[in-house]
Amino acid sequence: MSLAVTTGAAGALPGAPRLPGLPVLLRRHWPLLPLAATVLMLLAPVPAGDASTSGKVGPADAASLLLVAVCGVQALRGRVRPLSPLAVLVLGVPALALAVATATAGDPYAALPGFVRYLQVFVLVPAAVVLLVRDAFEFRLAAGCFVVLALVQGAVGVVQYATRTGASYQGEDIRAVGTFGPGDVMGMATVVSYGLVVATAAALSPALTRRVRRLSAAAALVLVLPLVLSFSRGAWIATAGAAVLVMAMAGIRRAAKVLAALAAAGVVLVGGLGVGSEMVAERLTSITQVSSAPDQSVTDRYTMWAAAGSMWQERPALGVGLKGFPAHRDGHASLGLSSGSDTAGAGQGYVRQPLLSPHNMYLLVLSEQGLVGLVALAGGWLALLVAGARRYAAGGGVRDCGLIAIGLLFWQLTDFLYADIGGPSTVLTGVIIGLAAWWALPPRAAAGRAAGPLRAAGAAGR
Repeated sequence: MSLAVTTGAAGALPGAPRLPGLPVLLRRHWPLLPLAATVLMLLAPVPAGDASTSGKVGPADAASLLLVAVCGVQALRGRVRPLSPLAVLVLGVPALALAVATATAGDPYAALPGFVRYLQVFVLVPAAVVLLVRDAFEFRLAAGCFVVLALVQGAVGVVQYATRTGASYQGEDIRAVGTFGPGDVMGMATVVSYGLVVATAAALSPALTRRVRRLSAAAALVLVLPLVLSFSRGAWIATAGAAVLVMAMAGIRRAAKVLAALAAAGVVLVGGLGVGSEMVAERLTSITQVSSAPDQSVTDRYTMWAAAGSMWQERPALGVGLKGFPAHRDGHASLGLSSGSDTAGAGQGYVRQPLLSPHNMYLLVLSEQGLVGLVALAGGWLALLVAGARRYAAGGGVRDCGLIAIGLLFWQLTDFLYADIGGPSTVLTGVIIGLAAWWALPPRAAAGRAAGPLRAAGAAGR
């Protein structure tokens, strides 16, 4: 599914909504192939029995390295989108902070893999996306890849639930995890959420044709089911928040229709058809059970949060060093922390997976990189969100791109309250930050230029 149907290229004439042929697309936009591959390579299954992908380079990571290499070649040839000074600052400061955190770690050699991973996700991939995506058409192509990935992974997850071949959940192999396996139960929920947010934003955008808006709305409705069957509380909360934000930005009238359709889909699936109704209700109830009979996963989460806070108090400026949380965890955690989480099903036997992070990105950065790292990373993310919202409110640029970029970034920042980086889908975080920076930090020449022909083309398509 492609969202780029109203404009053939940056200079397309109004009233010509047809897509260019595939040879033309490849010739004009071939630098985007590694970007598309970075997203779509996550369709490749994780090998059975591989409960942890930490420290391993998967197909999507390899594609992201190719993306960075292509960006470097194109930059040398002078064929990339220029960066504004603010973009250089937002994308460059984290690299300096990461270097400091690595150099000051207790064991810099052990911290080096963390430096490489953070540099990939939060600096190199976002910068490559900003530099290579030249116009709204290419932005929509990249966003469309998220929807394709979500639909395929979601379909696999629904089949897993229906055939009881998913990950183990409450003694039954019914948890939808897609091709990510039980070692990364958040993987499918994450990519399905991304696709749902993109589809919702596209369904609400008047810049796209009526046909694309309807297809996008249908995709959003379809993706509700695998998201529910993921039994992922954090993904539910982040998706609900991002969807409400996107709807509010798009306008009450348009939002009401989509919200009503999504609510109806949820009622029919869970209430009418009984799809995991008891387990979903129990999972929702557990969100509020923090001090009153919380389950072990909630207890572990809050215990690790407290341990991360204790590490930060020990070294408030620079933290304990990248990759330092596991080594310092037991010295700061209470006895309520379990030895790990149980994983099984989806082609894998029982594995006890260790708890190596606090499952909160902000606390992970604070504990390992201190205030310096938190300000550099989270401060940049907040700047992108604010700048993107201001540009959207000012009416600049192509507004469907703004809705998608802001929705995805808001989802990610909300999910970081309950999760951190880890697993194959982590590379998509870099792509999302890059898309958000592309929208929020346009070159000076483009910042004050409205995309009138693009909006006119969308109106002609309607």
